[in-house]
Amino acid sequence: MANSHRAIFFTILLLLAVAAAATASSAGFSPLSPYYYSKICPKALPAIRRVVEAAVSRERRMGASLLRLHFHDCFVQGCDGSILLDATPTIDSEKTALPNNNSARGFEVIDMIKAEVDKACGGKPVVSCADILAVAARDSVVALGGPSWEVQLGRRDSTDLPALKSSFQKQGLNERDLVALSGGHTIGFSQCQFFRNRIFNETADNIDAEFARERRASCFAGSGDANLGSLDGSPARFDGSYFKNLVEKKGLLHSDQALFAGGSTDSVVKGYGSNNGRSFWFDFASSMVKMGNIKPLTGNLGQIRVNCRKVNA
Repeated sequence: MANSHRAIFFTILLLLAVAAAATASSAGFSPLSPYYYSKICPKALPAIRRVVEAAVSRERRMGASLLRLHFHDCFVQGCDGSILLDATPTIDSEKTALPNNNSARGFEVIDMIKAEVDKACGGKPVVSCADILAVAARDSVVALGGPSWEVQLGRRDSTDLPALKSSFQKQGLNERDLVALSGGHTIGFSQCQFFRNRIFNETADNIDAEFARERRASCFAGSGDANLGSLDGSPARFDGSYFKNLVEKKGLLHSDQALFAGGSTDSVVKGYGSNNGRSFWFDFASSMVKMGNIKPLTGNLGQIRVNCRKVNA
């Protein structure tokens, strides 16, 4: 897959996630509970929060990285911790899949969280890696000044890696969820290779000319693939500036600007960009809960991994 198409591929995965979440919700499928660990390990969530806050304090970018780990975990067959598995002779790791290779990061922070949580739970693997990802995503957003929400808990970890789906169902698709979840780009950065074509397209009419010139200063025509560009003007703060940028034709990625290009999502983008992004906060939290409910493994399915990177023996 060409680099210029990866942003579009990300959008397809996002649509797939929202469609699956809507299908699960409409079927009344919600086996999880925010109180799942209240009795079996009440110290679990505070332990996750402490490690996340420390990691984000050391590197603000890490908040965006942990949020995206949860996104990408849920995009493949459901929120089951499969994004964390290292490659083995029988497992083709998601870490090297096109949307993740040299992009997904923060795995060492998840390892730290896992160690602290197991310690807080009496030295036993009580909390799944999938739940750790879901809670760490929420705590990262809060650490960067964004909204909080009750995370549904009780997922179990996958024991194998299902094939990546290449199509998505449109039935029950909620465009508002799509725009809200895309707003996760209000924090973090993208590599030059993913937005070079956009800023060097002289005939494009959906990008602000001055914005394009500014981005070319660090993303060159034939080099600097790994150079970073902020996804909005305040990459370390969770706010509504991402949507304001789209209205001004300053979306960094093609898939971002496509949300405000004369289509049906324009009004949602405008709404999220006003009122300091408060309506975006509310919808983002709601959509994150829906996304976190995508086909979780519960009960006797799956396992609680001892090491998030490996399937239990």
